[in-house]
Amino acid sequence: MAVSRPVLKIVHDVVSLRRCMQGLRSSNQMIAFVPTMGALHAGHMALVERAKALADKVVVSIFVNPTQFGPDEDLAAYPHQGSRDRALLAAADVDLLYMPDALAMYPEHFQTEVRVSDVSQGLCGAHRAGHFDGVATVVTKLLLQVLPDMALFGEKDFQQLTVIKRLVADLDIPVGIIGVPTVREDDGLALSSRNAYLTEDERVVAPSLHRELIAVAIDIANGSDIKERCARAVDDLLGAGFTAVDYVEAREAITLSPLAGHGPEARVLASALIGAARLIDNVPVP
Repeated sequence: MAVSRPVLKIVHDVVSLRRCMQGLRSSNQMIAFVPTMGALHAGHMALVERAKALADKVVVSIFVNPTQFGPDEDLAAYPHQGSRDRALLAAADVDLLYMPDALAMYPEHFQTEVRVSDVSQGLCGAHRAGHFDGVATVVTKLLLQVLPDMALFGEKDFQQLTVIKRLVADLDIPVGIIGVPTVREDDGLALSSRNAYLTEDERVVAPSLHRELIAVAIDIANGSDIKERCARAVDDLLGAGFTAVDYVEAREAITLSPLAGHGPEARVLASALIGAARLIDNVPVP
């Protein structure tokens, strides 16, 4: 006897999305939303599983947002695996998949941009001009289009998570933002769609980013000078085989202001390049 496969409801435009959302809300059930850019991996599916545990219905979006890519970044090369993504979401029993194209999200004469000051500055914001403006704009649109009770984002993109929390608070968007801990390989490498860019030799080096961040966090907790320890971490990563290091910094976890001393909410964050892959990661200061 053949086993029937789950059927995944997919919509591609705002009108169809809102019609479906009206149906999902009709029974006053909690709705969770997981925005993604596709190329789904276990980290994305952890967001989906957490969403299923917290809500009655789960909506996922797949949209590779062109406005958050700089002119020298990898928009054209960004991995697309639509059939596999749809199969994963169907198997996870997701209630609705929203897959708009660029014209649906940015129609002709679109002119509005959402910009979040302060928390968008520094860190990745200093190395990816306009990136967080693109993130803030598309996430604002997605949240207003879906209007879920909650939306889930991974903590690997910690600055992005902070930007989204700030814009939701500032714009009074009635959506709870939930951060989900980073999912890692057995050797500590944070799961990312961009890990596909790593060669075999680069894959061996890549986990040293996480190991170095843990060492920095422990040393800061034990009283090491923050600037000196972060500077040494940059040298250590270059020595390990990374081709460039954008930053290794310790920040307050809520405001992302530079960490002056060990406090209850602190994070060590880093961005480093190895080959064609730009890896980001962060860990809490214990």
